[in-house]
Amino acid sequence: MPLINSATEFREYITDFIFSEYWSRSCGIDQELIISEDVAGNEARSTAVSSSAINPEIPVYTNEFWTSKQRAASRLHEISYRACFKPQLPGFFIKILTDEGDLVYDPFTGRGTTIIEAALLGRNVLSNDISPLSRIICEPRMNPPSVAEITERMNSVPYDYNLSPDIDLSMFYDERTASEIMSLKNYLDERKNSGDEDHTDRWIRMVATNRLTGHSPGFFSVYTLPPNQAVLPERQIKINDKRGQSPEYRDTRELVKKKSRSLLKDIGDKALVNLRSAGENAVFLNEDAAETSHIDDESISLTVTSPPFLDIVNYRDDNWLRCWFNSLDAQSIGKKITMARTASEWSSRMQDVFHELFRITKPGGWVAFEVGEVRKGKIRLDDYIVPVGINAGFECAGVLINEQNFTKTSNIWGVSNKKRGTNTNRIVVFRKS
Repeated sequence: MPLINSATEFREYITDFIFSEYWSRSCGIDQELIISEDVAGNEARSTAVSSSAINPEIPVYTNEFWTSKQRAASRLHEISYRACFKPQLPGFFIKILTDEGDLVYDPFTGRGTTIIEAALLGRNVLSNDISPLSRIICEPRMNPPSVAEITERMNSVPYDYNLSPDIDLSMFYDERTASEIMSLKNYLDERKNSGDEDHTDRWIRMVATNRLTGHSPGFFSVYTLPPNQAVLPERQIKINDKRGQSPEYRDTRELVKKKSRSLLKDIGDKALVNLRSAGENAVFLNEDAAETSHIDDESISLTVTSPPFLDIVNYRDDNWLRCWFNSLDAQSIGKKITMARTASEWSSRMQDVFHELFRITKPGGWVAFEVGEVRKGKIRLDDYIVPVGINAGFECAGVLINEQNFTKTSNIWGVSNKKRGTNTNRIVVFRKS
């Protein structure tokens, strides 16, 4: 039985939660994560409790409920993707709201933080994302090949240095690198189209997709923006001019091997067993989150997700190069992704999603819905999502505000966190009675 089985128990647990940088106490959770016996010098932080601005009966809890210092996340999560939360977020809810073997779902999977963390913790997983890129970067990590298998396969890929990309990528890659990328793209496409693609091919596709562009020599490209966003060619030309740089050769074989070694470095026997067990039963859908007819009624124990927010992140432009490498139509995918311009429009869209979540959530099941402050804090989406969940039939157990040291990624939501030195996650928690 899960640690928490009612909204009342959840509220008591969160209210009693005490956090310090190296130690947490609440109903014995994560006792194995204590890494220092001398906690007297670490300032303990109790949960601050207030009320929702739109409904005084809904409690709002503020604390640092998880932190990267408390538990280092698996390196397997280190696949860059725009607008992703830290693994500690889903891990917190998975541990206290589910048992091993329970089904955990993410309707907006993205890079797969929720489902990978759930699999590592011995849960079954169900993934959905309107973009087929999500499955490309998630599924291979459920059945990772060995480093030896990756090395042998990469060494066997035929590189043709007479090949050139079918679009102009000269602002990102030198000629030899571009030929290697095109050769790898053709090889992977041929393997997939012939039905010969295996778990090693899928892994290489995932890693190569992640290495296409970035801001260090560990990526295939010349220096550009971080790998969670691909700039358009015209902007890269300006970056090159401003920095006085031109693309240099990158050894794509070695870079794929190096990244693979890093991703697999801390995968022990138990983690591998959990991943493969979850992978055998995993379901990957490519549907509208409001229309998931392939999911059975009352089958989901826990949903942990973060939906597209307002029109702050342009998923289509960020992923155009990844789509090209994987022979996907970025334009058609982008048209399917929710890009609401107003909070009311976004709420209406999320209402449809929540009706579907209510259908598929089992009685006693939970939804942890991560939202944020956008438009420089002028719009708090939790104020909009609370009534959305209640209207769908859920009970709102509360809003968690997790405050951590500032990280750069949060700026994409329009949050001016540099001024107050924190990165704020706002998670609305619902339960189906």
